[in-house]
Amino acid sequence: MKKYFAHPHAIVESDNIGEKTRIWAFSHILPGAVIGRNCNVNDHTFIENDVTLGDNVTVKSGVYIWDGITIEDNVFLGPNVTFTNDLKPRSKQYPDKFLKTKVREWASIGANSTIVAGHTIGKYAMIGAGSVVTKDVPNNTLWYGNPARFRAYICNCGEKLDRQLLCPKCRKSYLLVNGLIQGE
Repeated sequence: MKKYFAHPHAIVESDNIGEKTRIWAFSHILPGAVIGRNCNVNDHTFIENDVTLGDNVTVKSGVYIWDGITIEDNVFLGPNVTFTNDLKPRSKQYPDKFLKTKVREWASIGANSTIVAGHTIGKYAMIGAGSVVTKDVPNNTLWYGNPARFRAYICNCGEKLDRQLLCPKCRKSYLLVNGLIQGE
């Protein structure tokens, strides 16, 4: 008996779906995909074979996740987020292996953003809507634009940090060590 929900109009070919996950209409999950527990995969999505989604991931409508992409726990993917996995695409010509892209835990990617293949989006990072990510994004940072650029340091709760690297909402403080932010 399935321990997850799949809408009658979804195509779920994978047996590796965690309990309490919900897969909605017109989604297609290929046989090799691994999807964790308590995920929400919205309408009109596609998840290829060499893809892993952690637990508690939200995939909004219109997101296609291609081979070579790993999404860790508690990630939010906004509507129509676009991933790539090949920097030199040609019709009917495939690389020996696709570039690897990783979205680390608790990251959020805004609607209509494009993530160029081969990059990592760090823990608790936030990508603003409509951005084009062309490089690695460090933990606890806010990036947006085309190309996406660093805009601010952010707390695990999502708020921008002040100049002393203190969160005005939850009062958590951070340190800057070798150019990277770390919680105390």
